[in-house]
Amino acid sequence: MQSLRHLLPSAGALIVFEAAARLKSFTAAGRELGMSQAAVSYAIKGLEKQLGVGLFQRLHREIRLTDAGSRFFADVTLGLSHIRKSAEELKAQAGHVTLSASSAFASFWMVPRLQKFRDDLPGVDLRIQTADRDLDLVAEGIPLGIRGGSAEDWPDYELLPIAREEILAVAGPSYVARAGMPKTLAELASERLIHLEEPFRPAASWSEWFQSAGLPGAGASRGLLMNDYVGVIQAAMEGQGVALGWRHLIGGLLASGLLVRVSDHVMSTGKGFHVAWPRSRALAPGAASVRDWLAAQA
Repeated sequence: MQSLRHLLPSAGALIVFEAAARLKSFTAAGRELGMSQAAVSYAIKGLEKQLGVGLFQRLHREIRLTDAGSRFFADVTLGLSHIRKSAEELKAQAGHVTLSASSAFASFWMVPRLQKFRDDLPGVDLRIQTADRDLDLVAEGIPLGIRGGSAEDWPDYELLPIAREEILAVAGPSYVARAGMPKTLAELASERLIHLEEPFRPAASWSEWFQSAGLPGAGASRGLLMNDYVGVIQAAMEGQGVALGWRHLIGGLLASGLLVRVSDHVMSTGKGFHVAWPRSRALAPGAASVRDWLAAQA
């Protein structure tokens, strides 16, 4: 009997094929896997040569699975899902728990609490995976995530609340010392504002903040624009202007004096931030203990 080593394609080739078939694009598969489009195409050609059958129809602007490719995709998807599930269970048994979160949550909420986490859950090895967008927990094989919004925004997840969404106007002490404390909302609107242009996660703007304070039309003028919230808060602490501060993230910075409030107004959206996990999958004991710990910090 021919050995499996020579009969079966490599795991890497199967992963490339699964991504290309699922995304219906060599380019998108390469982006997801951190490969070039040419490398994906080369891997697929090698797989087709090894199997002796075409897996894709290569059209002018798209690719389509052949009949053989569709059958193979169904089996590869099933096989990889079983392998992923088994790997997740083994990791959970080893005490490893992955948490998907924004870089802002990791930096400003989680890092200050890491020592308490270690003290409370010494047997859990926490791995925080940050990304510029909210990852699909099922597709990525991640048990837990931090998600903003409301239950209606995340119908496939169970949620436990961590914090209400409350937004303050904040600046570094050096900026206030130099520019003075604004006495009115109109004065605040004329300050150097730092704007967050969040590309993937919805976030309140200065215009919406002033609207909620009863000053419509303010805050639209552009100052410093940044697409990362960690950068926004770092710039504010360095005295570069006034930023919007989500209370659950910057509460510690206010308490330590690294940031100061420059207005009494608080924008409350009625939404919040939650620890989330897929409805379709039961949590391993380690992940459940992390979930409960996160919710208890509320």
